[in-house]
Amino acid sequence: MMGTRNIGFSGRALRALSGDGAFIQLIRFALVGGISNILYFAAFLALHGDGVLVANAVGAVLSTILANELHRRLTFHAADRVHWFTAQWEGGGLALVGLLASSAAISALGFLFPGATGVVQAGLVIGVSALVGGLRFVALRGWVF
Repeated sequence: MMGTRNIGFSGRALRALSGDGAFIQLIRFALVGGISNILYFAAFLALHGDGVLVANAVGAVLSTILANELHRRLTFHAADRVHWFTAQWEGGGLALVGLLASSAAISALGFLFPGATGVVQAGLVIGVSALVGGLRFVALRGWVF
């Protein structure tokens, strides 16, 4: 007989993360955010030579598509309730607010510190995105999913 004592730490952690309470969803939301930020960071650095605003926009679009799908399937367990296009359209609209905020932050950084490196610029955008992310969680949980 396999009880909770025999499944180990990783099994208990996975079981704990599989619930649908707000706190567990917030943890999964943050994990998905971390994964999508890695994609954003890579795209931003790859396209940095084409201009920071272009790099920011492409990175935001790619990471948003990934994040919306992971939120639909994993964070909110809504794959059976919310269609892929709906998640992309509504989640993407919310992400547009983040894109506007991060673009404004990059523009301000470029004006105030014109010599800032791509790593500093990407870090700033991720910080702004984290602030917007909290509001996005509440909106996604209450409206989209």
